[in-house]
Amino acid sequence: EVLQNHVLEAKVFHTEYGTGVAILTGAHRFSLTTNIDDLKLRRMPEVPGLQKPPSCWAVLSQDRVTIILLAVGPDLYLLDNTSCSVVVSEPRQVSLLPQEKFCEFNSSIRSPPKQMVCTVPAQALLGCQGCGQGRWGSSLQWVQVMPQGWGSLSHIWFPPAPHTSAEASQDIFKIASMAPGALLLEAQKEYEKESQKADEYLREIKDQKLLPEAVSRCIEAAGYEHEPDTQKSLLRAASFGKCFIDKFPPESFVRMCQDLRVLNAIRDYQIGIPLTFTQYKRLTIEVLLDRLVLRRLYPLAIRICEYLRLSEIQGVSRILAHWACYKVQQKDKSDEEVAQAINQKLGDTPGISYSEIAARAYDCGRTELAIKLLEYEPRSGEQVPLLLKMKRSKLALSKAIESGDTDLVYTVVLHLKNELNRGTFFMTLQNQPVALSLYRQFCKHQERETLKDLYNQDDNHQELGNFHVHSSYS
Repeated sequence: EVLQNHVLEAKVFHTEYGTGVAILTGAHRFSLTTNIDDLKLRRMPEVPGLQKPPSCWAVLSQDRVTIILLAVGPDLYLLDNTSCSVVVSEPRQVSLLPQEKFCEFNSSIRSPPKQMVCTVPAQALLGCQGCGQGRWGSSLQWVQVMPQGWGSLSHIWFPPAPHTSAEASQDIFKIASMAPGALLLEAQKEYEKESQKADEYLREIKDQKLLPEAVSRCIEAAGYEHEPDTQKSLLRAASFGKCFIDKFPPESFVRMCQDLRVLNAIRDYQIGIPLTFTQYKRLTIEVLLDRLVLRRLYPLAIRICEYLRLSEIQGVSRILAHWACYKVQQKDKSDEEVAQAINQKLGDTPGISYSEIAARAYDCGRTELAIKLLEYEPRSGEQVPLLLKMKRSKLALSKAIESGDTDLVYTVVLHLKNELNRGTFFMTLQNQPVALSLYRQFCKHQERETLKDLYNQDDNHQELGNFHVHSSYS
């Protein structure tokens, strides 16, 4: 039906299942899915007599049930999984307006708002498209309306988004412009045509000693253009102008080329982040990378880091760590496959902590995967605490002994002492001579009576005799 009749309108909504989408088709039928990651489109019941799109409709979700509320003329309808019911059929009898006025706000703006959005509890966001001083369109206004006893009216001004055009672009592209940047752009175009006019334009700029300004304006204007062809044209003009300037600093030109490559990449329709140059600069590259990571666009984020030559800890390492933490949540592959895939991708990348990834796997209930990932962690000090948390104390003891870190061994031994009963604890130490030796040293200074028990268990009569002799002296 969707393929035949197309989609007239769609609304995105959020439930405990995830992000959902509801659509209205050309046949005036509604369908929805509550989770776009697990796409199961459910067709809603037909609205009787609906021959044209409803004047307005909304998706409501409560207690795991998703319904559609729509208005057709004076009537309100509710669509659930099984039926279509009329909510209001006689507006003269049942008033939709509140019987009690909670509060009133005068915006002093004469033009009507274009849209009102309500949220819970009893709040409204008013705004409209367009622009102009003293009109709703110059900003969005948040009017918070609450019943008596909850609070009072508040009105918050949302300032307009920063302008995406620049004075440099206006100077260059306005009709009959004689600005230095406009003349340089024309000179470069004429040069490509092998026309002598290129020299005339250049002389006019050079005579006024405005060539450095012309180059800078072309570079600046390129940042505010969205079409790559226009960007290239302005940058070619800047590059052309630089040839006639002694010691023009190249940093601004190189940086603009880098910024535009990044902006064009994220503006692609498959990515869909159409930032302006001003927004990109205010956002910073770190925040942009965070947004790409949260949308799981890991390859693009990594390519941007490599292109901008960001430090590995700031860039690639951080992104790969995010990717690995997401990877361990995928239940469709075995622990062995996931561990190998992560190690193959991450290898020995600086700044990567396999123990953090293993901790995420453990939190997801994949203990065996966490243990496999810890095998790749080169720092025993990072392995041992997580193994103890996972109650793999014996493995933690082995790792601590392998590390050669005495303090780490003591940490595990004392943890085992508190976790196991006395007999099991002594038997565990019997299989680990290094740990047993260290524990004996500890007991000599801290727990003399425990030392006697150790000698008794080992049938070590020589040391037991020495123990009694020393005890008699003390």
